Amino acid sequence: MTIQISITDDGTATLHGEGIDPETIVAGTYHQAQEQAIDALISRARASGEQLYAVTDETPSTTLLIEPRGTVTPVPTDQVPHSSPAPAQTQPEQPAATPEPAVPAEPTQAASLAKPAAVPPPPAAPTAASPAEQPVKAPAQPAPSRPNPLTADAAAAPVSSRRQVREQRQSFLNQEQREQPATEGWRGFLASMGIRVAPSEAEKAQRIDRQAVSQHWPGPRTIAIVNGKGGASKTPTTILLSAVFARYGGGGVLAYDNNQTRGTLGWRTEQGPHDATILDLLPKATDLLSTGAQSADLAHFVHHQTTDRYDVLRSKPVALADAQRVDAGDVDAIHQVTSKFYRLIFIDSGNDESDPLWKRMIDLSDQLVVATTTKDEHAEAGALLLEALADRDERSAALADDAVVIVSESNDSAKPAQAAEVRAGFSKLAREAVSIPYDPAMVDGVLHYDALRGSTQRAWLRASAAVARGL
Repeated sequence: MTIQISITDDGTATLHGEGIDPETIVAGTYHQAQEQAIDALISRARASGEQLYAVTDETPSTTLLIEPRGTVTPVPTDQVPHSSPAPAQTQPEQPAATPEPAVPAEPTQAASLAKPAAVPPPPAAPTAASPAEQPVKAPAQPAPSRPNPLTADAAAAPVSSRRQVREQRQSFLNQEQREQPATEGWRGFLASMGIRVAPSEAEKAQRIDRQAVSQHWPGPRTIAIVNGKGGASKTPTTILLSAVFARYGGGGVLAYDNNQTRGTLGWRTEQGPHDATILDLLPKATDLLSTGAQSADLAHFVHHQTTDRYDVLRSKPVALADAQRVDAGDVDAIHQVTSKFYRLIFIDSGNDESDPLWKRMIDLSDQLVVATTTKDEHAEAGALLLEALADRDERSAALADDAVVIVSESNDSAKPAQAAEVRAGFSKLAREAVSIPYDPAMVDGVLHYDALRGSTQRAWLRASAAVARGL
């Protein structure tokens, strides 16, 4: 018997399949639903006295063998027996053939077939041999082991040969790393029960992405998030990239608003115990660059994100643009300060690509991220920006070629096929393009990584790993 297990994020499990009565289990959490579903499956196996198979709804699915004695074992899907044998294929009816008369076998042939096989003669009895004729047994050889670079031959070799051996020798240290058991999905659940289960291919890919964003690169890195069209998801992209890199790679991550026309980065992030902005930091730039300045001094100007572990340097959206005008020299001062104290700097840019502020940001950037939604005007603005940078100068063209495009589904009516279409178009213009599913937690208010759905968090981790590969 094969049973399908489906579990929703709110902790409701359903056991269903052909030929069985569906069973619904309402639990408090997803993990509790897993535990109660396993208990229900064991009860079914004990009641029937027969083993059964359960297939999970995760991607890729996991197949579990449940036995009446209460053991649960993951098995390959191809080992699951079919519930019913496949119907025998019927051959088309052939016309009856006229039987031919039997021909008696020739006597010589029949005799040769019936003749028993020749029996070899028994071996001759062994005779005593002189001691000189006695065979000598070879001594037992030890089992082969890893070649030792410091063998007797190497020691007896000339000095020049020994030097070559030292330069080319194999290390005595074993660099092989054991793979950790699964921690995600049903495989992770089984591992928590003491059943050592290897991670699925999906979990392996997730571990690779986590490792990519956990790296620390020599020297600071600056990543600009750009699109000349407003509402293209630049601010959420800046926030969530900063959150992923800070969570997996540790501190030293800053997001700052490089916008002279009411940048909203401060509205979508936590505010610290003050209301300081980039305008308050600029007069103190020289002091912060002095040898006596400390990283803790920046707490007067940046706003720490307590759950996502990065800092925010705000603009002042309540002020008019002419009251917070910043020039290219100010951008240099800000970058000198921030790159002194932070290893990763994510810049949320404005929409005016002709502004000296915007152009100077490009000059200082190591990586370009084009944020867009599935809307045609946002995607077109992003494509035109890459084309304009390709014609600007050699360095800008290199940034465009190595850019990452992040395509966010614009609203709940957007379909994954739309994001896939936009992503496919940008994959020809940039190094990588990644899509993000719609998530209501990204729409308004303060944005936290933990508030996102699991599938959305996975998509942002994938997008962050794409950025990391360019650093």
